[in-house]
Amino acid sequence: MKLLGLIGGTSYHSTIVYYRMINEMVGKVIGSQANPPLLLYSLNIELMRAQDIDKINLEYLNIAKKLESAGAKAIVICANTPHMAYDFVQPKISIPILHIADAIGIEAERLGLKTLGLLGNKPTMTKGFISSILKKRYNIETIIPEPIRIQEAHNFVSNELTQGIFSETAKGFFTNQMKLLKKRGAEGIILGCTELPILFENTHFKLPLLATTDLHAQMATDFILGSYEPNL
Repeated sequence: MKLLGLIGGTSYHSTIVYYRMINEMVGKVIGSQANPPLLLYSLNIELMRAQDIDKINLEYLNIAKKLESAGAKAIVICANTPHMAYDFVQPKISIPILHIADAIGIEAERLGLKTLGLLGNKPTMTKGFISSILKKRYNIETIIPEPIRIQEAHNFVSNELTQGIFSETAKGFFTNQMKLLKKRGAEGIILGCTELPILFENTHFKLPLLATTDLHAQMATDFILGSYEPNL
């Protein structure tokens, strides 16, 4: 098995989900008597809350180099938003970062989806680090909620979901946004916040829901077991 480095902490709730899912997915293949070796660095979420992109870039580069030096053969960032640091960090290390947008794109291609709605916090929806890769590598269009609703979505993610609060109010808000995205042409919905699949656990919707955590964890599992090899 290949040694994988994980960067977590944003939030620790999402990190727990990633760690559990990767172990469970690998265990289904190799047997529950064993588990994959993993390197985990969990940072302070205040780094992301401050939204200082230069500090975020430098800290993720510093952590990535530590994981590389410790023997990691690839890195998984255990959340959606910190992928904003990908373009800065990836060229400066020699091991691949398994990008969450590739995990989404591969699944969307499998399902034949060409237009996806994207939900998450404000940076995830507006900064383009997911939508640009989906367009460039998979020719998939991404649509987001109306501008007036973006801050409201961000507040639910930051003030509730990443702090382990999963309210019916938040669920109702995001359900309504999914319906509006469907009306605007979305063929599937990206749950672009690691906590959103927790909020919508055991919930049915008329469009495919692409849970980024599940897809990313599967990509990590495939890398560990040697069935997925990313292009640097």
